[in-house]
Amino acid sequence: QVQLVESGGGLVQAGGSLRLTCSASGRTFSTYAMGWFRQAPGQEREFVAAIDWSGGSTYYRGSAKGRFTISRDNAKNTVYLQMNSLKPEDTAVYYCAADSRGYGGRWLRFHETLEVWGQGTLVTVSS
Repeated sequence: QVQLVESGGGLVQAGGSLRLTCSASGRTFSTYAMGWFRQAPGQEREFVAAIDWSGGSTYYRGSAKGRFTISRDNAKNTVYLQMNSLKPEDTAVYYCAADSRGYGGRWLRFHETLEVWGQGTLVTVSS
């Protein structure tokens, strides 16, 4: 079973950048689809980005396209989320998630069924 630990959150001014890191333990990391979600205060958790097991396919929510980049390094059991041009509305707790079944509709509609979640890292974007 994969376990996930996020890092890299913090306080940044609008227009700035942050890189989030999700470090995974477990020998089967390279077989999991990985992704990022976020949850702002008082709001539901929402999909941000995902990447397939090989890194060959990536998926983004509309507001993240062109600003965020998801990538993975299977040799290091790590997934990254590079966030540029940050906006105050990006403020949230960001969670890493993993699923051995790959990327599919559950990532958008039934994400509570994803197999593994990290504890989250807080990103605060000041205006």
